[in-house]
Amino acid sequence: MTLRSWRRTTMSAVGALALTATFAATAPSALAAPQPKADPVSLFPSNSLTVPDGRQLTGRRVALPTQNCGPAITCGLVQRLNELDGFDLDPRLAVTFSAPVDPAQMAQRITVQESRGGWRTGVDRVVYDRASNTVYAHPAEQLAPGTTYRLSVQGGPANKAAQDTFTTMSATDGLVDLRRQIDVGGRALGAVGIAPGLRVEGTFPAAGTTVDWAQDRGTVDPAPAPVPTQQLPAGSLLVFGSYLAPSWLQPDVTIRQTPTRDFGPLPVAAARLPFVAVLPAGKAPAGGWPVAVFGHGFTSSTNAAFLAATTNAAEGIATIATNVVGHGYGPGSTWRVTSGGTTTTLPAYGRGIDQDGDGDIEASEGSSASGGAAAVSSRDALRQTAADIMTLVRSLDTDVDGDRSPDLSGRGVTYFGQSFGGIYGSMLTGADPAISRAVLNVPGGPITEIARLAPAFRLLTTQSLQAAGLLNSQDRSRAFFQEQLPLRGEGPVTATVPGALAIQDHLAKATWLSRPGSPETFAPLIDDRRVLLQVALGDQTVPNPTSYTLVDAGDLWSRTSLYRHDRTGRTDNPHSFLLNPDNPAWLQGLAQVSEFLRSGRVADPDGTGAVWEVPINDPAVLLPLNFPNPALRP
Repeated sequence: MTLRSWRRTTMSAVGALALTATFAATAPSALAAPQPKADPVSLFPSNSLTVPDGRQLTGRRVALPTQNCGPAITCGLVQRLNELDGFDLDPRLAVTFSAPVDPAQMAQRITVQESRGGWRTGVDRVVYDRASNTVYAHPAEQLAPGTTYRLSVQGGPANKAAQDTFTTMSATDGLVDLRRQIDVGGRALGAVGIAPGLRVEGTFPAAGTTVDWAQDRGTVDPAPAPVPTQQLPAGSLLVFGSYLAPSWLQPDVTIRQTPTRDFGPLPVAAARLPFVAVLPAGKAPAGGWPVAVFGHGFTSSTNAAFLAATTNAAEGIATIATNVVGHGYGPGSTWRVTSGGTTTTLPAYGRGIDQDGDGDIEASEGSSASGGAAAVSSRDALRQTAADIMTLVRSLDTDVDGDRSPDLSGRGVTYFGQSFGGIYGSMLTGADPAISRAVLNVPGGPITEIARLAPAFRLLTTQSLQAAGLLNSQDRSRAFFQEQLPLRGEGPVTATVPGALAIQDHLAKATWLSRPGSPETFAPLIDDRRVLLQVALGDQTVPNPTSYTLVDAGDLWSRTSLYRHDRTGRTDNPHSFLLNPDNPAWLQGLAQVSEFLRSGRVADPDGTGAVWEVPINDPAVLLPLNFPNPALRP
């Protein structure tokens, strides 16, 4: 039995038991009495809510009603959804009945199947609205892009059968178009003056060199922060520089939506982006050192690359990194490198902007869409970042030390990313075959679910709901909203909190809009031989259910390594273990990274020990949040 067939069988059984047991425990006694005949009267999604459009790969374009669509931000969300060529890959299904129903029973009769037969899945994450007799649910498995499905309600003793068809959007097309433009070059890149290659601006031996980072936070910090380099092997070389990359981002941090049959929008500018690199000791082999691109986390920057390179440098792998859109503080940020008694100041090319006009540039300010485009969130910044790394990969084969031979090889480039770097790294690895192997550390998706479930990010969801006028609670501990959404594998929930269903609808639409810039969308494009995932049990920043979603979408269970923080005796948040020298697992995790990048072999960091499971023993362990404190659960 394959892991996917195990998952289908196990999840179907667990889901059915959970649905039945939970409803039996919570259903009102009135539902035990004979019910009036309940027929399905409407189904969503439906291709009746689209219009023909020959410019789209699906031949359709979404056409949701815009009359009485609510506040401006909600109407703007609907208008942007109406630019897409299909429905979400994990749509919020809605089946309305003519009379009350038992949601546990009805959920077992709802299926989603490819319209031409074959692949089929049931539903999960069921919510019931008594007021409208509507059962809401999601497919038990992520759907494929650009595919037509049949949503069916099977007939039974108390109701008729019903079905409708809907088509999913071409969710991967936008980023793939950007990659094609980078590969083809020509008019697309020549129009903004892109010249390939890295510009080396400073090289220094790691030994005896100190690096400080002066951050532009609106005014440049007069006391630069020290950057750790002492952990790097003796003889390592530090390299600072920049490169040009095409930018498709508009001032509001969005990429213009074009019909999916097009080649994508043309770049709007050329951006000079930073890179920092750590090279191993000694002379580069013929053709240059093998290169691993490092992707930093949310609110971090290229400064994290020095820690990330620790084991790579000892294993003969060069590490290179650039900044994510909106990160690295402002453009006035600089490196101050002191070596041999001389201090050199170099531009750090911060990509942060004062987006809110308060005079302060925060650590990730400029990484999400603004103004009327706020509903797009970080979708296009993530796509742009993935494209920036694609350009970086194609800018290698670079001579660093001036001997006219390459020190950085552009062949067989690998990637590893931590947290946010694992998120856009999933997109990069799925969309770009130039990445030969990748390690994705503590990733998850979709972004909207990370923001909803993670205690540190839940206030971001509060802000979006407040803008839409949807906050429905005075409870600060719940971030002023209650959404009543079950996790995957849990039993059905009957909505009882006023406003919860409106929040669910808003979150579902926001997730739909962001799906083209979300990691789980691209996971099915990743050949499992090219990837290793590292997940931490009880992660409070990228919660385990979101990691489950990403891994399951690509059926990458056999390539998932689980760090069992719960078996270490520690109760802190394990999310940052890979770059946290205070956690004994950091060098274990980095050693596993380096071994995989170098050889493709998946090593067990603690051998026969119990702290690492390689591969993960039981995928279902990632279904709960696994927070050490249950009060942290939304």
